[in-house]
Amino acid sequence: MTPRRPSVVFLLADQWRGSATGYAGDPNVRTPRLDRMARRSLMFRNAVSVCPICTPYRAALLTGRYPTSTGMFLNDLYLPSRELTLAEVFRGEGYDTAYIGKWHLDGHGRDSYIPQERRQGWDYWKAAECEHAYLNSHYYEGSSSEKRWWQGYDAFAQTDDAIHYLRGRAGNPKPFVLFVSYGPPHNPHFELPEAARNLYDPDAVRMPPNVAPELLERSRKEASGYYAHCELLDGCVGRILDEMERLGIADDSITIFTSDHGDMLGSQGCGPFTKQVPWSESAVVPLLLRYPRLHGSGGRVVETPLNTPDLAATLLGLAGIAPPPSFEGEDLSRVASGGSDEDRASLYMLISPFHGQRHADREYRAIRTMTHTYVRSLDGPWLLYDDARDPYQLRNLIGDPASDTLRARMEARLQSALLGIGDRFSHRKTYIDRFGYELADHGSISYAPGARPQTPRPQDR
Repeated sequence: MTPRRPSVVFLLADQWRGSATGYAGDPNVRTPRLDRMARRSLMFRNAVSVCPICTPYRAALLTGRYPTSTGMFLNDLYLPSRELTLAEVFRGEGYDTAYIGKWHLDGHGRDSYIPQERRQGWDYWKAAECEHAYLNSHYYEGSSSEKRWWQGYDAFAQTDDAIHYLRGRAGNPKPFVLFVSYGPPHNPHFELPEAARNLYDPDAVRMPPNVAPELLERSRKEASGYYAHCELLDGCVGRILDEMERLGIADDSITIFTSDHGDMLGSQGCGPFTKQVPWSESAVVPLLLRYPRLHGSGGRVVETPLNTPDLAATLLGLAGIAPPPSFEGEDLSRVASGGSDEDRASLYMLISPFHGQRHADREYRAIRTMTHTYVRSLDGPWLLYDDARDPYQLRNLIGDPASDTLRARMEARLQSALLGIGDRFSHRKTYIDRFGYELADHGSISYAPGARPQTPRPQDR
């Protein structure tokens, strides 16, 4: 008999940077449940967000395609139905599909009802486009257009609903894929349950050495709320993991914890709430993958770099499903299955900046390898770091004659990656015009009530 395909439980945080866990070495945050999960999982140390912004990441995750191919490189765009998504692939292979939480791919207004035909293959549905009012957060359920509200802190209520869904699977032989998309630790950092508002003393928070002195006070304050969200979400992940164990489905399921991008929190001169930029605090995300059928009860660190389209293809590969031809990421299930680490170049990018950080307000293309980060702007080589020796990216090696050979090698690898996806790396206006967008004053797509939905203009493949 063919072995039963694994179910998938995908736990997605918003703006949780890769360094902000106990297992990753953060001296501040308490994440005992994720630390335990890491000891029993594949922990990908070099996972990057292909475009460190909410909508672009989510589109790349669901389509397995790069933002330069889909046109989904700005917030609040509508992911068109012509795109083939993970949920549609899984459903076509006999899976039930369920989505809970933040969506941010509909582009019809952040509080608008999302009908079935715009849900990209998800059947069970308790979701909303985008809201970060964690104590008064709305959602829509099933086929009803009636706006509802999560009770209390929304991550707790969403976790309750995920557990309810898992319990409802008892006795059902069909595999399923469940996405739980949380809003925290994205700001507002103090939209917290009252009991959690003083979990971290700002004066006791230890900031990394790449935070400028003039940003320290504000960064410590924001970080204290950020870490409180992280600790609460750690408990949510733990509850879901415990329920999977209790139900006896943990060993035959692929469970993933990750995030769409990070938060600079004052590093590299960027204020709190900044993402999009190429430094590790923004681009590197946590990624734990637990599948005991594959790797047993223990865990291991995976150094092989991967990005968002790679994760989509790898997830299908682990489930025994061939990624469809439209997917552009590489299936790295061979590495996850115990193969040797591969020092590949993982590509990530910013196509049209709108973050407002003047010293970093530029388009870029970047690669991360097992040991280095290299970034090119339209002006030429911009950043080069030895991440193994300089994890806080304090010393930019661009311009260092001793690093000329390394820079040339990294440039060649970047150009090879760009050639592989057909990207010539042009000015932002080239892509805005190609996909037919009109930008609001803040430099991205308008999400004001009544704004016209904007869909990427179809491109030849």
